Amino acid sequence: MHVVSEKGAAGGGLRERKKRATRAALAEAAVRLAAEHGAEKVTAEAISAAAGVSVRTFFNYFDTRDDAFVVIDADAGARMRQAVLDAPAALSPLEALRDAMAAELAEAEQQHELWQLHAQVLHASPHLLVRSLGAHLADETELAEVIAARIRSGGRPASVPAPGAGSDEERRRALDLYPRLLAAVAGTAVRISVEHWCARQEEAAFPDVFREVFALLAAGLPAPPA
Repeated sequence: MHVVSEKGAAGGGLRERKKRATRAALAEAAVRLAAEHGAEKVTAEAISAAAGVSVRTFFNYFDTRDDAFVVIDADAGARMRQAVLDAPAALSPLEALRDAMAAELAEAEQQHELWQLHAQVLHASPHLLVRSLGAHLADETELAEVIAARIRSGGRPASVPAPGAGSDEERRRALDLYPRLLAAVAGTAVRISVEHWCARQEEAAFPDVFREVFALLAAGLPAPPA
């Protein structure tokens, strides 16, 4: 899931924070206009006007009009990957990824309405949905590569053979399968967390739902009591 955030990777200076804020404002304006009028009827000029910037500024941040609907926060994936690499070595890959995702989702309770609008816009425009899925898969692949790098450097779950343990084929297979599976499952866990919380906001705060979902993953998805 792509998120809207003005948090910076490693803090960032004032100039970078302003750039992220401008991009976030353009993305939000695009989603809200598309939800109201339909993405096909929304122009780059209308998005720029709603965000209070020039059309030239719009194209400083997006190559095409459609990019404003699809890639809400282009820096979120990079921040998350860096957080996974920088996490304490004592954390398992799952724990490192959970904490990195939690940091990106810290403002989820304030942003859920925009997320819902974004989902509506994508499902109403099949070509945007396809592009969004492509972007998601690309992010997932890059995240898997980072998880694999973390495992090679020493942060690994007990189920993944350490260097020197098991056969070469077992190590190769583990380093191929585990990162890809973890990246894919974690993305699904975020989606389920958001959908469940949006439907039952009165029952629990979003961070509690998110942590519960990842606790179930860490436990190996045991069946709940009848």
